[in-house]
Amino acid sequence: MSEDRQSLLQTAAAHHRAGRLDVAEAVYHALLALDPDAPEVLAALARLREERDTGARRSSPGRRGAADDGGRASVATDHARLVETLGAGRLEEAEQHARRLSAQDDAFGWKVLGTLLAQRGEMREAMVALERAMRLGPDDPELRNSLGHVCRRLGRLEEAAAHYRRALALDPARAEIWNNLAMTLRDQAAPAAALECCQRALALAPDYVRAQDNLGLLLRELGRPEAALRAHARALELQPEFVEAWSNQGLAYQALGRAGAALASHREALRRRPDDADLLLNLGVTLADLSRYREALSCFDRVLELVPEMAEAHGNRGLALQALGLSGAAECSYRRVLALDPRSIEAFNNLGILLHELGRSEEALRCLEQALSIDGENANAHNNRANVLKDLGRLEEAITGFERACALEPGQIQAESNRLFTINYHPDWSAEEVYAAYRDYDRRHGEAARAHWRAHTNTRDAERRLRLGYVSPDFRSHAIRYMLEPLLEHHDRTRFELHAYAELTREDAQTARYRSLVDHWVPTRGLNDGELAARIRADGIDILVDLAGHTAGNRLGVFAYKPAPVSVSAWVGYGYTTGLSAIDYFLADEVLVPEGSEGLFSERPWRLAAPGGVYRPSAGMGAVNVLPALERGAVTFGTLTRGVRINHRVVRVWSEILDRVPGSRLVIDSRTYADASVAERLAARFAAHGIARERLEIGYHSPPWDVLRGMDIGLDCFPHNSGTTLMESLYMGVPFVTLADRPSVGRIGATILAGIGRDAWIAPDEAGYVERAVALAADLAGLAAIRAGLRGEMEASAWRDEPGGIARIEAAYRAMWRRWCSLEGAEEGGEEN
Repeated sequence: MSEDRQSLLQTAAAHHRAGRLDVAEAVYHALLALDPDAPEVLAALARLREERDTGARRSSPGRRGAADDGGRASVATDHARLVETLGAGRLEEAEQHARRLSAQDDAFGWKVLGTLLAQRGEMREAMVALERAMRLGPDDPELRNSLGHVCRRLGRLEEAAAHYRRALALDPARAEIWNNLAMTLRDQAAPAAALECCQRALALAPDYVRAQDNLGLLLRELGRPEAALRAHARALELQPEFVEAWSNQGLAYQALGRAGAALASHREALRRRPDDADLLLNLGVTLADLSRYREALSCFDRVLELVPEMAEAHGNRGLALQALGLSGAAECSYRRVLALDPRSIEAFNNLGILLHELGRSEEALRCLEQALSIDGENANAHNNRANVLKDLGRLEEAITGFERACALEPGQIQAESNRLFTINYHPDWSAEEVYAAYRDYDRRHGEAARAHWRAHTNTRDAERRLRLGYVSPDFRSHAIRYMLEPLLEHHDRTRFELHAYAELTREDAQTARYRSLVDHWVPTRGLNDGELAARIRADGIDILVDLAGHTAGNRLGVFAYKPAPVSVSAWVGYGYTTGLSAIDYFLADEVLVPEGSEGLFSERPWRLAAPGGVYRPSAGMGAVNVLPALERGAVTFGTLTRGVRINHRVVRVWSEILDRVPGSRLVIDSRTYADASVAERLAARFAAHGIARERLEIGYHSPPWDVLRGMDIGLDCFPHNSGTTLMESLYMGVPFVTLADRPSVGRIGATILAGIGRDAWIAPDEAGYVERAVALAADLAGLAAIRAGLRGEMEASAWRDEPGGIARIEAAYRAMWRRWCSLEGAEEGGEEN
């Protein structure tokens, strides 16, 4: 029921309580003309008839009191006539009659006129009429309630609250006024006070459907979605056709991450009101949460047919387009939002994220800083800005930004992961300082999940076929493909049953390839941590493997629930510990995690003989060319690293190498430097060390095969090494120098070189790094020979022995399982080092 009709119902109720049953009955009939199924009205009318019948049986034929004089009878007749026209739905005639009464300065006439004007949306005119009625009768609680409604519609929230409070002072037993005050306080960003008022309404009228629904809405906004669901369920029990309750139930399910249940609720709401733009918008958002972007896009397009300038629909349309890879159209949608609402923080956030993805970093920063200029307390904007700063290598600023996001919104788990991810790259933090930050993450976010740990009932048969579960957001075109595809392809399916838990926003051709390589494919978008943990338990997973760590889209919250007997974090997905004590093992090799470094991992390191993985080259890389330096007469150093790895130590050391090798050049090629202004900033850092701009070639090319053909020697970064690009360098005949730094992210280059027997290119410190690079550059003949034979060395190495490498990993899984089986009768739980 609209608030205008609610006001009319309150007027009828006032006549009802005063014993003016004919007038009240006429108003109730007027309301039924507007909404024949209104349950509150039908119930009130039933009570009225019962009271009339009871009164008729008890009444005597004596004279009426002297108070019923002719004047009052005339007024009552005028009021009844006005109500009769309302009941017949003749609103224009009713307004004319109300204007005649108001011309006689009749309070009821003014009140009805104000209500009709408000119902028509003429709020200012309604305010004039209602204020006149108030001057005639200031202590009318219904009138005060109507004034509160109009003030709220006009955005005059303090006045609205004052009117509602005055109405309650006059009649504190009015549940509907407590409810109206609650919603006004919500508008004033006082949800706790609003909740208290809503509870007062329900104490007076436990079956007050709208108050039940509003209770749920407030509980959700106060971070209590489970309690909200109970309130919405009660509202729907009272009134199954209550559209708003279905919609709000869907929003509560969304807050719990239960997108499937939310979808069902939103469909129920929309079935009852199919052309409601807000309901269509909610359905579209839920479909997007389930990665059903094309269906979501159809919803948003339909919303915009109904309401072409709804900014929220344009924004969500942009998100769907972006997820579908339609970046240009997505950008247009976000800019349309800003044209409609130049202060939309959400639009600045979304546009900033898109521009960052497109390599337009400086534009992205400006967008996100604009969002923060509007609201400096916006956690998402701080997190997104920090992400851009991180990729630009401005690590201190990035860490500060992530910490600010976490302080503003302690539940910002992604900001926490982003902070840990960034700390890995910091050139000045010790290994112990880095690990301390990870342990703190477990204390704040992992340990609470121990309440959900349950004993596992998996059959303790050490040699049976095992159910392996791989959890990743990267079952798509992604750098992990070089190891993940051969891993899934070569698993012994007689010994292992494969389950893929895919947290995908978008699928591609590589996704289809992965689907074909597993026994069970489980999309996880739309499942909250508890739901996915329950699914993994129900699937009977024996060993659960994380392939994401703290990267975007990770599901570490699920691992914290410990849903499988054995859980593993694999270095190939994330080069360092997760910090979670709930995960049993960190699967790596003896070079990545040398003896004595166990104290830097929350998991127990499980060491394979190096290398701890395999490499499958990309298609289309082409042949290795001759050494470029033989044609140019000078050496070209190079890297394909992102900006996050290039820090003051790296710039200083690379500058020293260029200084020591006359005429040499340095190529730095990655998406970070698609933005020319970012490239120039990096060049300025080298200039501070005396390196001229013409000796640097900074940009971005994809695929990078021709860039590699132009390099003679690769330079790895530190303290966080590169990964896939080092493999690609070797496969294209380009040797690289690495520095073995802190375990394990600082030893990726070392394990890659150890796997082909080229330990001589691994430096123990910065000075050794420089000497190795200079020595390689000094021997062009030797360098040419290395280039000619390096692909062959790769092909002959353990890196290219896919069956053998996967067999080593399977042996590790089997040993982990046997160990769990041997613990029968012991208390289960994560192992502490």
